[in-house]
Amino acid sequence: MNNKKLFVINLIICGFLSGKAQVVSVHSPNNKIYVEMKVEKGVPTLETEYRNGKQYVSVSKVQTGIAFDKDATQMELLSVSPAKKHKDDYMMLSGKRSHCVNQANIRTFRFKDTNGKEIDIELRAYNDGIAFRYLTPKSDTIQREMTSFHVSNGINRWAQPLDLNGYEDFYYQTNNGKEVPNPKKETGKWGFPLLLEPAKGFYALLTEANILHGNCGAHLENINNEEQYDVIPASNTVIGDKLSTPWRIMIIGSLADIVQSTLVTDVSNANRIDDTRWIQPGALSWVYWAYNHGSKDFQIVKQYVDLAYEMQWPYVLIDWEWDVMNNGGNIEDAIAYAKSKGIKVVLWYNSFESWGGDSSFAKAHDLRTPEGREKEMAWLEQMGVSGVKIDFFYGDSEKTMNYYLDLLECAARHHLMVNFHGATVPRGWQRTYPNLMSTEGVYGAEYYNNGPTLTDKAAWHNTVLPYTRNVIGPMDYTPGTFSNSQHPHITTFAHELALPFVFESAWQHMPDRPSAYMSLPTEVKSLLSSIPTVWDDTRLISGYPGQSIVIARRKGKTWYVAGLNGKNEPTTIDVDLSRLGKTIRIISDGADGQSFQITNSKTLSKNPTIKCRKQGGFVAIVQ
Repeated sequence: MNNKKLFVINLIICGFLSGKAQVVSVHSPNNKIYVEMKVEKGVPTLETEYRNGKQYVSVSKVQTGIAFDKDATQMELLSVSPAKKHKDDYMMLSGKRSHCVNQANIRTFRFKDTNGKEIDIELRAYNDGIAFRYLTPKSDTIQREMTSFHVSNGINRWAQPLDLNGYEDFYYQTNNGKEVPNPKKETGKWGFPLLLEPAKGFYALLTEANILHGNCGAHLENINNEEQYDVIPASNTVIGDKLSTPWRIMIIGSLADIVQSTLVTDVSNANRIDDTRWIQPGALSWVYWAYNHGSKDFQIVKQYVDLAYEMQWPYVLIDWEWDVMNNGGNIEDAIAYAKSKGIKVVLWYNSFESWGGDSSFAKAHDLRTPEGREKEMAWLEQMGVSGVKIDFFYGDSEKTMNYYLDLLECAARHHLMVNFHGATVPRGWQRTYPNLMSTEGVYGAEYYNNGPTLTDKAAWHNTVLPYTRNVIGPMDYTPGTFSNSQHPHITTFAHELALPFVFESAWQHMPDRPSAYMSLPTEVKSLLSSIPTVWDDTRLISGYPGQSIVIARRKGKTWYVAGLNGKNEPTTIDVDLSRLGKTIRIISDGADGQSFQITNSKTLSKNPTIKCRKQGGFVAIVQ
């Protein structure tokens, strides 16, 4: 190995083990990821090699372990299971790929602490990463988790300061573990996911998945050591023979491996909804962005119903203040008007977890109790409402996670789709509960209402999200705005057009004014009218976080290739589309930022050169 470039991922399982030195290995089925557990002097160390041809590549050290009693710090390795094969092969109603297939090899390591309590660590080596979790044969409460990722200073990373009000901040690029200056956030605390670039062309994304009833979510902290990112559960959690901790995940490989990975849903529980025919993703018209209000005005709501009808979008979202709707009609009138146009209705709700809001709404539409949920959702089903947008959650505690799951299960019983807003980031629930259409958990276009920050940072931010936040699940960014809200945007029209194709979400909320969409060129309106929101396949073509992205998504036999320029200078993008189809239509930046250039070709150039203005973009339709 002396002639090879060697980088090593060390995964250290925290604890003091007795016995002689041992080596136990497990590798991914595609032989790209090799893991060796070395138990020496009571300390097990997992060394993982990623093999990319003749190059060996690495990520970080990770300490792992849990304690049921604070004084039970010593552990003894009892047994190691034989390696066994595992295959995930399932269908998704939404997401980056309709048919998901992944394989892994698994070993389970059993430990005993000084109090005689047994702990299992299940380790999986997948084709695109590793995942591990903790289990125990008997139910018990975890007092502490010792999982910790070591990331040396000098390694590029994209990290979001922790925001438990909804994970709404930027993924800042740094090469050290110091807190990015942000007076509104606590220092040394970070939210999932965390993207690392430990070597050129090689990446790892850290996150968690499959939070069940009784589990809590977690975040990362490097307060005591800036090179050590500790996993901090939001609360103590109970695990046992029917429960486990969430999976700790490292997606490993190239940027394409990161973006295209389905590892978050691969390790999540299978679909629990038997009949899913009523679950229908699609685009929605949305009133709030342009007005900061609007749903209390019946006449404005009607305009957005008409917009959905004109643009052939199946849904309209009636947002905040629908309970006090006036100016010629109430919520029942609005639902009836939408039905008369063949448009389905989604209604906004307050979770009352972080903000109580108006007391009259709280009393009439409280979802926090089982009785309240059943009553309200039965009423919605009876009125023919198709879904709910539930807002204002706080934190990742066991109580809050249970509440999310209770809402999804109750909604499923009443044939309601769900969008969580002001919420935590996805952890794989979109597989287990396919009625989950989207989750905000992002600093999105709504922030054009809240301050001037997004105006200058949006293009850069938009080219970071596909490599970070959107990797782990649907993202309700509310993309595609051509007019201005309270604060202007300076991204080009072609950049905005590309966003709903770059960003994945089973419900795409189209937030602009009716007049803005109606004034678009015919070809652009036609594209938005037929926009898919679920995909059969996804491929990363090119890009780098914060600079650019070109991503291809397939629906049926048609590929939609969308690109964003995140830089404040023009650029040209050479992209080989010839393997995707024979004919092409490209909608790119026009002579200025508020116009388009439309190119149609029956003979597809192997490497078309697409010119992007600063903060520009394009969409290519290949058949």
